[in-house]
This record gives sequence, C-alpha cells and structure tokens, in this order.
Amino acid sequence: MALLRTLPTADGFTMPAEFATHSATVLIWPVRPGSWGRDPSVAQRAFLDVIREIAKEEDVHLLAGAEDAAAARAAVADLPRITVHEIESDDAWARDVGPTFVTDGRTLRGISWRFNAWGGTVDGLYANWDKDDAVAAALCEALGVDCYDAGDFVLEGGSIHVDGEGTLLTTEACLLSAGRNPNLTREQIEQKLADYLGIRKVLWLPRGIYLDETNEHVDNVCAFTAPGEVVLAWTDNKADPQYPLSKACLDYLNGVTDAAGRKLKVRLLPIPDHPILCTEADCAAYDFAPGEDMREPGDRLAGSYANFYIANSAVLVPQFGGENAASDARALAILREAFPTRRVIGIDARAILLGGGNIHCITQQVPATDKHGGMSAL
Repeated sequence: MALLRTLPTADGFTMPAEFATHSATVLIWPVRPGSWGRDPSVAQRAFLDVIREIAKEEDVHLLAGAEDAAAARAAVADLPRITVHEIESDDAWARDVGPTFVTDGRTLRGISWRFNAWGGTVDGLYANWDKDDAVAAALCEALGVDCYDAGDFVLEGGSIHVDGEGTLLTTEACLLSAGRNPNLTREQIEQKLADYLGIRKVLWLPRGIYLDETNEHVDNVCAFTAPGEVVLAWTDNKADPQYPLSKACLDYLNGVTDAAGRKLKVRLLPIPDHPILCTEADCAAYDFAPGEDMREPGDRLAGSYANFYIANSAVLVPQFGGENAASDARALAILREAFPTRRVIGIDARAILLGGGNIHCITQQVPATDKHGGMSAL
C-alpha cells in the first residue's frame, strides 16, 4: 500500500454514488461504553441485523480491536462473506472514520481525511480520537489499496453525499463549523472536495436534523436516491423544532440545480411521528469516559429515516417501533417508491440511534471496479 500525496481527480479517480455497484461494505464492531453501554449486546445485535442483510449480496469487512476480534469473529461465524480485520478504533462509526473510496473504473483507492471526533477541541464528542484518525490508512493497508493522504483537511463521510455525476450534498452547519476547517473559506472547501472526489458542484443545505451532535451531518437529513433525485427529512408540524430546519432545506433544494443543470426531484420523508427520547434506563447504561459528550434522561435523539444505507439490491432503513410504527411503515413505502428495483428492508435501529447515529453512519461502501488492484478479498 502506498500513501499518495497526489490528488485523486488529477489521477483520474472519482467517488461513485452509493447507489452504484459495491464490491463490499465496511463496518466496525461496537464496544465503546459511552456509545453502546456497559453491555453492548443489544447494539451488537442491531449491527448483526445490518451485516446479515448486506452479506446476502456483497462482502463485508468488519473491523475490531485486538481485544474484541475473537468475539466479533464468533458473532459472524455463521454468516458468509465476512472478513474480520484486527484494526483498533475509538468507536464504531465506519462512515466517518473509514476511508472514502474512489475509483478510475479499473482500480480502487482510498482517501484518509483528518478525523477529530466531530469538532476537535471546539465541540468534539470525545477527548481522544487518535485510533479513529488512523483507521482509514490502516484499512487501506489491510485491503492492499493505495491511500490518498488529505493532510489536515477535516471531513467525515457522513457529511457528504454524491450523485456520481458531479454533484455533492452537504450542510453549512457541518462543513462550515468552527471545529473542522476554520481557516478555509467556503470556496476553498469546495475546491478540496472537487480535487479529492471529482465533483463539480456543491449543494449547501443550510441545516440538518435537530440536535444532531455531528453538527448536522447531511446523511441524517438528505440523500440522493438517483441522479437528480433526493429524499429530505420532513415534518408538517410547524411547532416541531425540526420544521424550520427542514423548511430551509426544502426552499434551498427547490431553488438550485445539480451539476448537470437538472432541477431536483425532492421526495419528503417524514421524521418519526413521535420524538425519540433517551430514557433514564438508557442513560444509566452508558459509561462515559472523561471528556466524552454525555446524555441525560429526556434528551431528544436525532432520529431520522434518511439515515438509510443503499446496498447492491437492498435499502436498509431505520425503524423505531412502538408509537412510531405508523411512521416506520410510511418511510418504507416512500423509499420503495424511490428505489423501485431494490428490496427496501426495515431494521430495528433504536439501539444504533442511542449510540448517536444510524445505519448509514455505521456503514461505508467499497465501490466495484473492473479490477481491484490486487484486492483478492473483494
């Protein structure tokens, strides 16, 4: 594996859309007590539900630290197409800490962005993130693919969505936040994204999901479902604090075109009918490290159906159950319309939400290529 200092776009590499064909998906085994509780078994079962569906149609690379690798291997022992890699991390957000994969159609390469726990010393969510920051390069090494070093540019995978045709979605709330790249202008950030991902136009949604502790990642509020088509998390309840955030995004999306000059088709994807709150029992189960962002009983979690993952022939959608059963079903119906050729599958994901994200946050796609540059495992 070579660590590359050149620019992917100059080398002919770009980031495909998530709905393009994958060769594999990356996840990290969840064990952090401040995210998944002192007993992470409920969260692990939710991760296994996700892994089980993905492994029906593509390979899965599951990362685990040395102390947890045996348990991870045992948990997936009855599943096909799983490779467990002993790679240390601080938590289990593969979307944000894993490499962003780019391709020239024949060869696969990764990008290692700088990771600082969603805001570093300004508003990061934990005090130490060195292991997470090293995951991208370590996984590229394990897979035998060359890796671009993005230097000091801070970016998480959940803060971007691309359509594979030159357009990138992000939020101003996240990418312009003080804890990421405060020395760069909007235009300089756009140039970085163009240089590394091969995009030609950035669509800057103003906001994300209310109380999303990632500074409002785009993958929790809006996603491409096809070129020229997006879904947007929405509520009709003007008294809900999410309403003005989603309304600002809808107004923006209705007034822009993508890189190909198309007006966007926007499907509204309602948020859960009832806010999902952290209960006293939920909060009592956590074991927070010094400097780690803590939850309190009654805290509203950033629940959204937009945090789905597009696998090769399936779309895996968060479900929250209970009083949100009706909105769960409504979300599946809307996404079946958006993805008519894929199976749309609901996954009980409240345990993942308690960690701070959802299905899209714990997954990272590996694009398919004509040849994998020696990646026999893919």
